[in-house]
Amino acid sequence: MHSIKKIAALLLMIATLAGCKNEAIKPSFENPFSGPSPWPEIRKERIQKLLPEAMKAASVDAWVIICRENNNDPIAHHIGGENAGGTALFLFYLDGENVKSVAFSPIGESTALADLKIHDEVIPVERGKSAVLEAMPFIKSKGFKTIAVNSSFENELADGLSYTQRKTLEEALGEDAAKLISSDQLVYEWLSVKLPAEVEIMTKAAELTAQWQVEAYESVIPGTSTDADIGKFLKKKMEEYGVTDAWHPDQNPNVNSGPDRGHSHATDKVIMPGDVIQIDFGIKVYDMWVSDIQRFAYVLRQGETKAPDSVQFYFESSIGGNRKALAAMKPGVLGYQVDKAQRDWMAERGSEPVMWSTGHPVGYVAHDIGPNLGGGLLPDPSVRPASVKPLKEGMLFAFDGFHAWKLPQGGTKTMSVEETAVVTKDGARYLMKPQEELILIKSK
Repeated sequence: MHSIKKIAALLLMIATLAGCKNEAIKPSFENPFSGPSPWPEIRKERIQKLLPEAMKAASVDAWVIICRENNNDPIAHHIGGENAGGTALFLFYLDGENVKSVAFSPIGESTALADLKIHDEVIPVERGKSAVLEAMPFIKSKGFKTIAVNSSFENELADGLSYTQRKTLEEALGEDAAKLISSDQLVYEWLSVKLPAEVEIMTKAAELTAQWQVEAYESVIPGTSTDADIGKFLKKKMEEYGVTDAWHPDQNPNVNSGPDRGHSHATDKVIMPGDVIQIDFGIKVYDMWVSDIQRFAYVLRQGETKAPDSVQFYFESSIGGNRKALAAMKPGVLGYQVDKAQRDWMAERGSEPVMWSTGHPVGYVAHDIGPNLGGGLLPDPSVRPASVKPLKEGMLFAFDGFHAWKLPQGGTKTMSVEETAVVTKDGARYLMKPQEELILIKSK
């Protein structure tokens, strides 16, 4: 009897310890991106809600995308063609106010493609037969006036059709090959606008991006920490949360406590009192959406409790320029007009020239498709076509507030506090609370 009690007590102790161990290995933070990706459902919604309007705006009746393994079309992930093995043809066409889609897929992949429930119809193509040739009777029977294909001189995301694929398609279409036009404008119209659900995801990503930068600054020990140490801190955060880089890993984050270096990597420069530090950092979440945020800090010298008046002026000028740009963002406003609003402010505040555009679209990549917020000082902004594109509701922009000044030791330093905003029907709003105070780092 006593033995049974002892065994029971021992088992209870083991179970308790195991429970404690399990508790110990649970993450001590809440990860908003730990669950399954919402992309499959968002992708369907984008096709149903946004693609019809994009096709109408681009004056396109039909859109043909050819996907294949190893050298796939850059738009494949947006239409369900990311797992193509053999050549598959995807057709989207306007049917009244809606878009219908038919996929001609090699039989080995057709079942899985149909399971995604993206397309109205998936037609299996038998082994040894060409998906392009099999699609021709259907395409010709529709009498389309224009057929967009992914060949573009301007937009790399609309330039996925290879020379051999185009040649095969033209030969198969015969006389109807004259109907082929570039999908340049269609892809632009479709990808430049994001759904509310996507804005919500990007908001969470931007909040984490900014929060981690603040935490990184809190870890700095002046005279010991380097720019690269801040970079390592942020890389560790990314690893913990299972997110990836918004742009090339070698230059994300860009941390700079010295003179301007442009797009660059974090170096082993030691952070010293009196330094102004820039972090330019972005993360990719669900392997689909990215953030792009910059935060600035000042390292207090011995005896200082606040930044010098000059540095404070530079910071206030930077966030002032950012606010001017935000106020200028409205549906119908052209990209260069947003840039011009900030350039006028910079001139008032005595800033040195800054080569960078005020802002750029952000979404699936850091520099996404959409209007460029630049060219405000050009005599003819139309020489930069993306700068004369109108802003539309649902577009998102990462944009800087600029103020640059010359350094005594040579070179320049630029404050470029970067925020993200979404265009609404009434104007634009920040995705989150913007930086309003210069982050101060005490010398140890």
